Amino acid sequence: MDRLDAIRTFVRVVESRSFSAVARESGVGQPTVSKQIASLEKHLGAQLLMRSSRRLALTDAGRDFFESASRLVSDLDAAESRIGRGLRSPTGLVRVGVAPAFGALCIVPRLPDFYQRYPDVRVEVRVSDRSADLIEEGIDVGIRIGNLSESSLIARRIGTTPVIVVASPAYLEERGEPAKPSDLKAHRCIVFSSQTGPRPWRFAGKNAPDSYLADACFRTNSGEEIRAAVLCGIGMAQVPHWLCARELEAGSLMRILRKYEPGALPISAVRPANRRLATKVRVFIDHLAATL
Repeated sequence: MDRLDAIRTFVRVVESRSFSAVARESGVGQPTVSKQIASLEKHLGAQLLMRSSRRLALTDAGRDFFESASRLVSDLDAAESRIGRGLRSPTGLVRVGVAPAFGALCIVPRLPDFYQRYPDVRVEVRVSDRSADLIEEGIDVGIRIGNLSESSLIARRIGTTPVIVVASPAYLEERGEPAKPSDLKAHRCIVFSSQTGPRPWRFAGKNAPDSYLADACFRTNSGEEIRAAVLCGIGMAQVPHWLCARELEAGSLMRILRKYEPGALPISAVRPANRRLATKVRVFIDHLAATL
């Protein structure tokens, strides 16, 4: 067994969550990949992966070994880049975890310029409406919107987004524009609702409630559905600015109650604290920070 090749294979299997995907990348059969992992487990005297027909998961020993193995592979790749090939451009796959809609609206439009600078880096965007376990799911960097609670992650602020109330011109022409939060009682409101219930709207300013639970005519757990509902004139909604930035610029949505807007939310790039920052991940985060 070539131990280094086996370790590289193990890291790639964990990152891709698939034996067959790694086999295709390497140009070998899946049994060859399985044999490498089995040989590595025999050498270490511990099971690293739990396999089933529907799921591939790390054991406790596998999770611990993956952190060390991924640092080893990353350090080796960096050394080869520095010494073997001079100032070679970063290469490899960057896996990014994002919230629904944010990837399509804020990540993908920034990729053409990124690929111009780093043509050998590939990007995989994984969308989820929950905060992903970066280590368990093999994600290199997660993009989080709002205040962070996970102290085990290294975070870098790459932007901020105002929280705004929007409505279509047609709706405002029909129903009038509210001048203060208390006027919302006479309006149709569109509200984000998760498993914990509807999300209150937040306001700041004199005589404004810190938290206001709007009487929703329409509720959904999808930002895309909220944007669509506002655009077709169902009602007004409180949203992060990035969700409707294009429509605001085009004039198809209007920003209202501006003097009562709460503080902007941070947008952060987060990564595991015990994983070395690979060059491919660093340049991706740098690009988002510069363009967001």
